[in-house]
Order: sequence, then C-alpha cells, then structure tokens
Amino acid sequence: MNILVVKANNRPEGISNKMYETFMERIKDADHLNIKVFDVFEEDMPYFGQDFFSAAHKKQNHFELSDIEQRILAAKQKAMDALKEADVIVFAFPLWNFTIPAKLQTFVDYVAEAGFSFKYSPEGKLIQLMTDKKVILLNARGGIYSSPERAPIEMAVTYIKNTFNGMFGMEIIDEVIIEGHNAMRDKREEIIEEGLKKVSKAANILVEQTKIIV
Repeated sequence: MNILVVKANNRPEGISNKMYETFMERIKDADHLNIKVFDVFEEDMPYFGQDFFSAAHKKQNHFELSDIEQRILAAKQKAMDALKEADVIVFAFPLWNFTIPAKLQTFVDYVAEAGFSFKYSPEGKLIQLMTDKKVILLNARGGIYSSPERAPIEMAVTYIKNTFNGMFGMEIIDEVIIEGHNAMRDKREEIIEEGLKKVSKAANILVEQTKIIV
C-alpha cells in the first residue's frame, strides 16, 4: 500500500506541522505501508505560469529549454509521478488568509492536467480519472470556520475537496480539522490536544484498515 504524505507547512511551530508529525509517528512502523513524503516547501517547485506554457510549447517542437523551463517540467513530472504511484494521499496543511499556501497551490497546478487526473467527454462532461485513490485531510486553522456564517470564506479544505474529490474523483476517507486555537486562546492547548488525538486515531484506522486490504 503506497502512502503519499503531502506536507504543506514550513513553520516549525505550525499546528498542521504538529498534525503531520503526529500522523507520521503513528504510521512509521507499519511494515505494510510504503510511505513517501512530498514536502512542497522543500521541493524545487517554480510557480505555474508562462514558464510552463513556454516549456510545453518548446518541448513539443523540440526547441532548447531554458533552465527555469527544464526545472518546471521536471518538478511537474515529479509531482505527477508521486500522485500516480499513491494509493492514499494524506494532506497536512494550514489555512493561510482563507486559503492554502502558495506552494500547495503549485502542487495542485502541477497535477491538475487533462488526460492525467481528469478529462472531458465529447459532450463536455467532466470524467474523473483517479477514482481508485483515497484521501485523508489534516488541516489547522486558528479561527473558527465551521459556523454557517464563516464557512463560505473557508477556501482551504473546501478547495482541496473540490479538486481531489470533485474533479479527480478520489474518495475522502478521513478528515481532521483543528480550529479556533487562536480565536480562543484560553482553550488553545485543550483544542490542539484534542485535535491531535483525532489525528492519531485517523492514523491508527489507516494502519488497521490497510492491513486488512493487504
């Protein structure tokens, strides 16, 4: 069973980093799991834009590529290969300014490719191409966004769900969100501790369920 853990926070004290560390600690000794980490802040990942489109055009026409063009094609392929090989993808990420970190957005931009993760029918209908894969979401947000009045401005978990489940067809099998630890400072440690217990539980469930599958 191939597990890809996408780590998307480079703040040592970030709560989603603590979620990542807790999850990894629980699964590291599971011999039946082949675990790979894709740290979006450690990878060489040029932002998606004209450099990519220029590189794609040059490659198709066998023109010489610049350094940045070579880097972005290599980075995109590495992300696609990592996603393709995985049976389960675990995202550990924060909400920053209502959305995901730019580096995680770049990962999404790399793997959201027609013919790879989705395609369209002749009638224009979206066809999901990754329905055999599963997703676990580990997210931290300092404010409270689960209330009806705040939910519409939450664009981190919502975005990842819409992309990997709605667009690519992956099944979301677990979701742990730690929220409110900055908004309610007097309950901060309690909120984080309770959330990390849920992360441990999610990791334990993954280990046990994949034992059965294997």
